[in-house]
Amino acid sequence: MAATVNPDLKKERENSSFDPNKITSFLYGGPEIVKKKRELESLALNDPDYQHEDLNFMSQEQQYETFLKKTLLMVTKVRELKIDVADRHFYRSAVIGTNPDPLGLHVGMFLPTLYGQASQEQKDKWLKMAENFAIIGTYAQTEMGHGTFLRGLETTATYDPTTQEFVINTPTITAYKWWPGGLGKTSNYCVLMAQLYIHGKSYGPHPFMVQIRSLQDHKPLPGVTVGDIGPKFGYGSVDNGFLAFNNVRIPRENMLMKYSKVEPDGTYVKPPSTKLAYGTMVQVRANIVVNSGRVLAKAVTIATRYSCVRRQSEMKPGHPEPQVLDYVTQQYKLFPYLAAAYAFWLTGQTMMSVYTTSSNQISKGDISALPELHALSAGLKALSSWVANVGMEECRMACGGHGYSHASGLPRLYANMTPGATYEGENTVMMLQTARYLMKSYNQSLQGEKLAGSVAYLSGVQPVPAAGRTRNMLDLGVLCDAYRHRAARLVHEAAVQLRNERQAGKDQPDAWNAASVDLVKAAMAHSQYFVVKNFAERLTDSTLDSSISDVLTRLCQLHALHGLVTNSGDFLEDGYLTGTDVRQARRHINALMAKLRPDAVALVDAFDFPDGILNSVLGRYDGNVYEHLLEWAKASPLNKTDVHQSYHKYLKPFLEDNRAKL
Repeated sequence: MAATVNPDLKKERENSSFDPNKITSFLYGGPEIVKKKRELESLALNDPDYQHEDLNFMSQEQQYETFLKKTLLMVTKVRELKIDVADRHFYRSAVIGTNPDPLGLHVGMFLPTLYGQASQEQKDKWLKMAENFAIIGTYAQTEMGHGTFLRGLETTATYDPTTQEFVINTPTITAYKWWPGGLGKTSNYCVLMAQLYIHGKSYGPHPFMVQIRSLQDHKPLPGVTVGDIGPKFGYGSVDNGFLAFNNVRIPRENMLMKYSKVEPDGTYVKPPSTKLAYGTMVQVRANIVVNSGRVLAKAVTIATRYSCVRRQSEMKPGHPEPQVLDYVTQQYKLFPYLAAAYAFWLTGQTMMSVYTTSSNQISKGDISALPELHALSAGLKALSSWVANVGMEECRMACGGHGYSHASGLPRLYANMTPGATYEGENTVMMLQTARYLMKSYNQSLQGEKLAGSVAYLSGVQPVPAAGRTRNMLDLGVLCDAYRHRAARLVHEAAVQLRNERQAGKDQPDAWNAASVDLVKAAMAHSQYFVVKNFAERLTDSTLDSSISDVLTRLCQLHALHGLVTNSGDFLEDGYLTGTDVRQARRHINALMAKLRPDAVALVDAFDFPDGILNSVLGRYDGNVYEHLLEWAKASPLNKTDVHQSYHKYLKPFLEDNRAKL
């Protein structure tokens, strides 16, 4: 922190109604964890070995090389410092910041797939090497022509019983593996998803362990074509790649065989359940929910602090220019996303907790919770990444012209987060997967079957209350009931439409497609209900003192009310809410924003992002924006000389020629 703090920001912090450290402790799981977090962040941020030129002034190649060097150095230092596994993400986030890194898929997909899909013998062979980075892997699933639709993958792995090998091929241009991070230049192994063929019969996509580069000189192995796919919208620090195979042979033992197996003679052994393959994807999607909350929190932190430093226009003639955050329109842009950041932060924690519990059950052979977990993670992944993307852009625009500069940190934040709407499952498809589970659960409820916890409310659509009933639209119980009713009704109506389409003569796929807009809407309502309910439940924590409970309750109320007003048609169309209820909700939003205004800076401070992680001139903790904006601009490569070489090459001859013609 700087020795001097912008007086406006200083005043904001002095006038807050609570100690932000108490909320920080709540968000991270206790004061001891916060202490450890800050120690590790400080250790990384103050390490001169990690310092480098601003990424915004680098080419893609320079960004990749810089982050490869940083990431490999980080792996070495984590070992030397003996940082506990549970704490490594704090250190890593300080080293990497908001940027992805070339080893992201090695840690996030390659290793988890080996843990979840490899047999014990395969783990003995590869896991130690992978964990110790003696080999570096990626997860090669998405193809140029197919992504979320796994059954459509074209890469083939054909079993040859005479040699007990799989022959890997890329039969078409659209079968090229496309997008895996770390594939372009870094990885020497991959987990490859390919269609398994035995004796001419397809058994669907399966995972295979495939070496793609030499361990001696890193050159592609014979039959392997691999490279980088080029510049993207973001992710300049990652070598997303392409990959193709031409009759590449791998041993039979390289098919990951914890569940599915191929015997030496070509006999296929089915997995106990096809749902077992969901495990890794559920973990990844739960992580996206966590990350969506954190990234949105960073964007809101930047925009909120800057909105207190920036003064603009005259609210009253002759009076000083007010802080931008004093304008209610600015509050309406930012505060709902501040509330959403808290909502998704807490939802992400719940999802990870549920995943951990479920994985323990799955490891003991109990997969009963997996369908619910898969549906929940798919819907929440889609909802959180959609809201985060819209929210980050709203925060950027709320920063005015300076938000357009990379100095704000917002363009890079957005560019690196926005692919979350498509990777690990395109969001509309994810919502339809959730809808499929909702339809199945709804039909089970009609048969009197007991439903899983997150869908138990589908056992009956609540009756519509009598007209004129007065409600307290600030009551979290009332708000949760409204969200539950809306979700149950929309699921019911989607199910009715699906049935009507079938009765009109359409087959199941065509009926599903015809009803898909309503199905997505139902899945969205279900996911939003879960988030609101989870937020409200987390506020019952007995360790929260009244000052913290009060401000978090306002955020929860704002989140629920803003969603209700935004989707008011859903709540009104069957008469569950009245126009009076919605008008009351709208008035409450304005009142809540007024109450949250004095606490806005403290609420974003509570996220506890150091400047080195936030990486934003506009969002600096000390608020000294303008001095550092000029300093940042002066560092641009174009300012290394007073006269750029292009003047002598192009501009000078052009000007001289035009002058001579006068």
